[in-house]
Amino acid sequence: MSKILYFAFLTLSLMPFVKSHHALLLGLILGIFFENPFPKQSAKISKQLLKLAVVGLGFGVPLYKVVEVGKNSILFTFLGIIFVIFTGYILGKYIKIEPNANKLISFGTAICGGSAIAALSPVINADEKDIAVSLGVVFSLNALGLLIFPFFGHLLEMSQHAFGVWAALAIHDTSSVVGATSVYGNEALMVGTTVKLSRALWIAPFVIFFSIKNRKGGKINLPYFILFFILAAFINSYFKSFSDVWHIIYLTAKQMLVVTLFLIGTGISRETLKKVGLKPIIFGIALWIIVGISSYFAVTVFNFI
Repeated sequence: MSKILYFAFLTLSLMPFVKSHHALLLGLILGIFFENPFPKQSAKISKQLLKLAVVGLGFGVPLYKVVEVGKNSILFTFLGIIFVIFTGYILGKYIKIEPNANKLISFGTAICGGSAIAALSPVINADEKDIAVSLGVVFSLNALGLLIFPFFGHLLEMSQHAFGVWAALAIHDTSSVVGATSVYGNEALMVGTTVKLSRALWIAPFVIFFSIKNRKGGKINLPYFILFFILAAFINSYFKSFSDVWHIIYLTAKQMLVVTLFLIGTGISRETLKKVGLKPIIFGIALWIIVGISSYFAVTVFNFI
């Protein structure tokens, strides 16, 4: 039964009328109420599809916009990361969760969700339980963020630009940022993707810092696909005679993202939710709310970006 549903939902996700949040919901239904028959394959494929989708989206973004948004957001994202990590440290002490789980959830919330957790975990000697708990919290909130952020964006009457920045600062993973902003509108998608990718670049310097602090070398998983996203924006901007081709690639990438979100949704299961426990969930939600509210006011009231 689960295999039939898996391929049926996967086929639906390939249809142009199915949107990102619909695909994620289908994945969650399969993962929580049934069982993903191909968990390892889904996780592996989703990571590669996400990278390809992000690069493809670059063919719909003008290069000058990438440079402008990236330049304007770089200092603010750095200060935001420092704020989130410091707040997470204080909050984690108060809630009394494991130190490594605190660091991983804070780091994942501050920068780039699962990618940041994967990069930091070997440097701080995190065990499998800490990694599983942290990923469970982040992935669960990612799924929730994709569903609720567009709702609050419309409720608060946010502009396309403001929503794109807010989503990029407050949602953990690149996949959910791209998914939420694609639902909101094309400008939100363009701005959100660019700000999120510039935020992800901070993985390397922060992992190096923790590596030196802990006197431990470790492999740093750099998000190299960001460079290809910029290259795609360059090609789109300077080879306009092929604009029809670039547009097809862009539309294909958007649909590829829909499939990616279905696959990510299948990774949330009842077993995953049980492993997380109550304290890390409370910690993750509390930190996320602080980040969401503070970044909203930074974007809409103080106009930092």
